[in-house]
This record gives sequence, C-alpha cells and structure tokens, in this order.
Amino acid sequence: MIDVVLGLQWGDEGKGKIVDVLTPQYDVVARFQGGPNAGHSLEFNGQKHVLNTIPSGIFHEHCINIIGNGVVIDPVTLKKEIEKIAAAGANPKQNLYISEKAHLILPTHRLVDAASEAKKGEHKIGSTLRGISPTYQDKIGRSGLRIGDIISSNFKSKYDTVVSHHRELLDRFSFAYNLADHEPAFFDAIEFLKQFQIVSTEYFINNLIGKGKKVLAEGAQGTLLDIDFGTYPFVTSSNTITGGACSGLGVAPQQIKKVFGIFKAYCTRVGSGPFPTELNNETGELLRQKGFEFGATTGRPRRTGWLDLPTLRYSIMLNGVTDLICTKSDVLSGFAEVPVCDTYDMNGKLTSEIPYSIQDAPIKPNYRTFKGWSEDLTGIRNYNDLPENFRLYIDYVSQQVGQKMSVISVGPDREQTILI
Repeated sequence: MIDVVLGLQWGDEGKGKIVDVLTPQYDVVARFQGGPNAGHSLEFNGQKHVLNTIPSGIFHEHCINIIGNGVVIDPVTLKKEIEKIAAAGANPKQNLYISEKAHLILPTHRLVDAASEAKKGEHKIGSTLRGISPTYQDKIGRSGLRIGDIISSNFKSKYDTVVSHHRELLDRFSFAYNLADHEPAFFDAIEFLKQFQIVSTEYFINNLIGKGKKVLAEGAQGTLLDIDFGTYPFVTSSNTITGGACSGLGVAPQQIKKVFGIFKAYCTRVGSGPFPTELNNETGELLRQKGFEFGATTGRPRRTGWLDLPTLRYSIMLNGVTDLICTKSDVLSGFAEVPVCDTYDMNGKLTSEIPYSIQDAPIKPNYRTFKGWSEDLTGIRNYNDLPENFRLYIDYVSQQVGQKMSVISVGPDREQTILI
C-alpha cells in the first residue's frame, strides 16, 4: 500500500514537515522525482534541518528511506547532505537506499544550466542553476549516466563521452568555465556514494509492499510546476503529480491509496512565471517577512499573493487528492482582511478554469474577502480552538474545492499540527 504526499501550488508548501509528521505511521518513505532544487524543511527539538535529495523520513530510526529512479542526484550535494544528517544523529548507511536507475547530475550539467539561463536573458525560466533540466534532457535523450554506472568498470569512459557533448554545447553558448575546478569534488563524491546501498528500488519497494509494509511516496516542487500540467514553460523538468509516483518508483497505480495534497493558506512562487494573485505591494512584502518566504535551498525571496482557488481545484482534480492539508495558517494572523480568489474574470467572462496560455491571458482575480483575525495560532492544537474568523475562511476554502481539511499546520515544528 502506498500513500502519496505532494504539493498543490508552486512548491514550498511545507511537504517536508508533513512527511516528518506522518512518518511514524509508515515503514518506508520514498522520494519519486526532482533533485537538489528541492528544499524540504523539518523542525523538531528546536533544530531545523533542510533536505534536498534524501527523503524526509530519515530522522526516524524505524523508517526505510528510498531515493527513487525518478530523482536526479548531484553526488556532491548528496555527500554533503549525508554528512550533515549523520552529524545530526541519522543513520543513512543503515536506512538509506538509492536507486541504481536514478540519473546523475554531472558538473557539466550545472554549467550547461547556467549557460542556457544566461542566454535567455529577460526570458529566463528562473532555474535554480543546479543542473536539473540538462540532466532530465539527457535522460529523455537517452545519453545520461545513472547511479548504477558508477560501479561499472568503464564509468570514466562513459563520463568522458557525455562531457564531450556538453563541452560542445558550452562552446556554442560561448560560456567561460573551468571544469577542473569542479571535477575533484565530483569524483570524490562518486567514491563516497559507493559505500551506500545501491539497489534496484523497483524490486525492493514492491517486495516491501508484498510484505505488507506501508510506503509514503514524497514528491518535490508542486503540481503547478509539473512539466505537463504546470504553468509551462515556467515549470520544472519532471512530473510532480500523483502519476509521477508510479513512474518515479516503479509501482502500479492500483497500489496508491491516499493522496495527501498540501497547500499554503496563501500562495508563493519562486522565479519567473504567471502568478494571478501576486501582491507587488506592502502587503506582499509583509506576507514574505511574516512567512519567512525565502527559498530553503537557494535563499531567493519568494513572490507572494493571496490563495488562488482555481489553481487549487485544478491540482486537487489532477492528483485525486483524498486528504487536504493546509500549512502556514499562522502567517495570516494580524491581517485586517484576508481575500481569497474564487474565480477569474477574463474579458468580462467568469471562469474557474485555468486558460491554456495563462502567461498571456487577461486574468483579473475575483476575490471573496474575509475579516481577519489577530490571535496567535501557533499554540493551538484543536480545531475548535481556532479563531472563528479563521474557521470561516478555511471552511469556505473546503466548500469551494469540495474537500475537507485533514490537517492544519500552525507553525514549522512537528508539534505545531492540528489533526482533524
């Protein structure tokens, strides 16, 4: 049996915390897509931990953690991450398994990413410059290297072939670089990873399911960044929706039971791309500061705006969400009014559907405005103790999207969680 946790917005919804909260109910946590562009934050015992590639169940001793075939891995980043969590008390040598079919991010992938983004100028996507897109391009182009290759006798020859192709691309971009600055750390990390459990995770995970083990599949980024269904071309390079769990882990659709869909009580976005409810004003800046909306991995300030129900309904539909989870509810305390966009006005026509060319569509958000609340939510653990104005707001959201809330997060710590 597999349950899935994923984001319903443009990422940064708080998936890491929710996975950490849910993990005691599961035997396995498995990441199924994305790469080190993800930043899943966990907070407990007064400490904050940011995970980029490793599943968010790593700090639970009983839990098997799997990096699936759909993930792209930067060996240097993963080595640093493993060393950091080991120092914090985790035991990755015992409970971390890496798919032999997961693709490798090479130093030249990062260089090609930077060169490509620089070439786009004002039309840039807003890449994190971590080599994610070029790695997925090589995967689709059938020229990539995988984790399983690092234990083959001709790995260096395979590596040189791919790098030769990347050099040609970089020459075309007229991009200045010195690969010798990056390779020593890369090959050192390759040797480091050989000591971990590299397995055929599709067999491994299906065998665990066959033994009755409960698996939690962890997605990265968010539904609105999905390569097919997101706000293209301002998207990531993988399938971030429920279907991505099947292809990213090698499991059958009928194995999936619950889908935990996570959304913030407001919206944020990193990088370029459409954002219908964006607030380019003092209110938006206040949301950013109160919510500490800066990338966990990049540190980049996030764009902020009010909750967008048309996109939320769309994400719930695509993912088959069974359990809806609202995070960062505490951030909205103190606002005199809290608007929520329930429809779009497009040239006088009301719609709740996302248009094909959302980037160029004449969208004017229609807002339903709720009276705000001043109470501090961070110490509340029971739904009925929440301020009435907040409950009116969240109940309206539930009614509009046709889904009841299962969990409300009122702070970053795992204890600051209301289970409904």
